[in-house]
Amino acid sequence: MNDDGPERWMSLALDFAIRGRGMVEPNPMVGAVLVKDNIVVGIGWHQKFGGLHAETEALIQAGEKARGSTLFVSLEPCSHHGKTPPCANAILNSGISKVFVAMRDPNPLVAGKGIDFLQAHGIEVVIGVGKEKAETINAPFIKYYLHSKPFVIAKWAMSLDGKIATKSGESKWVSNDKCREKVHQLRGLIDAILVGIGTVIRDDPMLNARPEGSRKQIRIVIDPKARISLTSKIVQSAKDYPTIIAVRENVSQESKVALQSFGCDLLEISSASPIEVVNEILSHLGRLGIQNLLVEGGGKTLGSFFDASQVDEIQVYIAPIIIGGEDAITPVGGIGILEMANRQILASFSSEMIGDNILLSGRLKHYYSE
Repeated sequence: MNDDGPERWMSLALDFAIRGRGMVEPNPMVGAVLVKDNIVVGIGWHQKFGGLHAETEALIQAGEKARGSTLFVSLEPCSHHGKTPPCANAILNSGISKVFVAMRDPNPLVAGKGIDFLQAHGIEVVIGVGKEKAETINAPFIKYYLHSKPFVIAKWAMSLDGKIATKSGESKWVSNDKCREKVHQLRGLIDAILVGIGTVIRDDPMLNARPEGSRKQIRIVIDPKARISLTSKIVQSAKDYPTIIAVRENVSQESKVALQSFGCDLLEISSASPIEVVNEILSHLGRLGIQNLLVEGGGKTLGSFFDASQVDEIQVYIAPIIIGGEDAITPVGGIGILEMANRQILASFSSEMIGDNILLSGRLKHYYSE
């Protein structure tokens, strides 16, 4: 590969795009680089929701040098009026001669219109350089617009023998301090966090990011029988953190009113099937505009998401300890599979040492085939 070729400049644009993670949602992460005579004359990235788009940032930096330059942008330029003017018009007016676009925008407000606009006005557009990485970093945005559901990350910490807690339910702590810090960083970057009622009863978590980021995540508890205690940390803090309790429709009115009085929003689910419960919750979150969801357990809840084939990515922390016991809790419960032909496979994965723990992360194969 030519070090000064399109791949190099698009890679740079994608590196800048990632800087917007956790700040721009529900918008996508976008980076832009302007190159003239093999020299970068402008760089930009979408830095916060409602702020200037990457292309505009790069154009401002380049000034008159933008004329006759080539633009490398990680996502198709917008062509509609939103919180900011259309980038396609700004590109045209700047005198840019050629545009490289990593991927088309799945948002129906754009969806090829930006590319069509530029081409109709005589600007050469090359599509697809850096596409794989562009799709990877904006996977939640893409899934939301293609399927109207959030991108689901399943996270758990386990021992070498595959246990997330002892047979008594004790789980503090399987992973080390640095791993837990990393989990809080992840929480601060996503839209919503979900656990089952068993985790709430056992651990009484707050389910927030510490330290808090620029936004507060929605906390969701799957609690069909409304067993959550009104003195739990989640209920007690529901007026400070958006909180959804997913209960069965036939739960007593008294329980519903009590939870609502503390600030909890209720999602009344119609099905008793764990798989259908997962689908109802994801559809509801899609209607709320939630693009990514972190599922933290426990085993029954994680199992229901895997049974429903709704996990897109895993993040597993593995500690160098042995817990033992056939009754100790495993990370993925649920129905499971009868035949290995139906196993769920990681299409891509990576590992990272965090102190004496290992973080294994990857995306499920089914995500790439959707």
